[in-house]
Amino acid sequence: MGADVSNHSKGQPLLEDPRCAPGWRGLLSSVGLSFPAGLCRWGGLRFAPRRTITEGRRPEPPAPEEPFLEWPLPGFISLFLPEFPHRSRLPGPERFQILGCIAKGSYGPILKVRDRTQQRTYAVKVLPKCEILRHGVLAQSKEEVTIQRQVRHPFLHTLQDCWQTQRHLFIMCEYCSTGDLYTYWTMAGRFGEEAVRVFAAELGSALGFLHDFGIIHRDVKMENVLLNDQGKKRVAVEPQTRQASQSGTLTALCRPSSPTAPEVLSGGPYNHAADWWSLGVLLFSLATGKFPVAPRPDHRSMLQEVRSCGYEMPDTFSPELGLLISELLCQNPMCRLRRLERFRKQPFFRGVTFDPQLLQKTPVCLILELKQRPDRPARAGRGLELDVFKTFDLDL
Repeated sequence: MGADVSNHSKGQPLLEDPRCAPGWRGLLSSVGLSFPAGLCRWGGLRFAPRRTITEGRRPEPPAPEEPFLEWPLPGFISLFLPEFPHRSRLPGPERFQILGCIAKGSYGPILKVRDRTQQRTYAVKVLPKCEILRHGVLAQSKEEVTIQRQVRHPFLHTLQDCWQTQRHLFIMCEYCSTGDLYTYWTMAGRFGEEAVRVFAAELGSALGFLHDFGIIHRDVKMENVLLNDQGKKRVAVEPQTRQASQSGTLTALCRPSSPTAPEVLSGGPYNHAADWWSLGVLLFSLATGKFPVAPRPDHRSMLQEVRSCGYEMPDTFSPELGLLISELLCQNPMCRLRRLERFRKQPFFRGVTFDPQLLQKTPVCLILELKQRPDRPARAGRGLELDVFKTFDLDL
């Protein structure tokens, strides 16, 4: 719409002005990519000289289309090194057996894969490079694996391996067969305070550990809390997770996929206290079956909702749980409960150990009971279509 294409013959491709090509070459060279003269397409874009029709002369027939040329391997790979070691291809069937698709991630599928050599099952996140570049999340993808290499904790999702091929990035992590916390929340409706107490201790331990390393998660929600065979938590380190600056603050605004701290929604600088707000939202939701503030489609309306303090503490809460939630959902981040030491000393946790090894020894019976329900696979899939591989090139 709005473009004059009357000068182009029917069926012929719309050709770009050659003056545009140097701009693209400059953009690509700035990120370490060369733009050879023979390269004629990238993600569907074409660059060719404009053909003009001289009066009294018949137009020349279009030149035959050159075969598709891959990106020069060193230039394209250099964007993702050294965080993602290069391998010519995904390990073949003699090493990996693809068992299915676990979920449909933001940029690509998450596969369930069995390592034949180790006889173990893993989750492999597959990220097409074109999607990473198109959404501008290259730095976040690199930071995700860098952080996962640096931190090891019983309640954090463990990175096993990562690599890249010509067109994809692969991040292989521990496979959590029980699913995510959101699935069981929808099945149970809400959890009792005893279960909430265990969840809070495990998640608080994981957040405190990340914050000690100067890492802000930024996306604490039930979908990112995975469960192992015993129903114990594994907080997934997602691309939203960021290393804080030297001042301990961030200013980048993350997507409002769930009720977020007011200082984040306002666009101002924020620190690890935003994660404790999100934990308060998660615990409130687990105990009541609903969010304290309904999610909104944009930052402004969600900020108004959060600042209005529209949530009310239910009468069913014990005074100890009500005190914990109110301190986590404090509007002022400077007055908010934002340290693991203070979190552990809350009356709600009286008699509860925060030792990760001891916490892991007690299975969550309610989660294991819900896992046996016949409707769990359908709820866990949440509309995932099994034909996700139809248009997916796995570099095989």
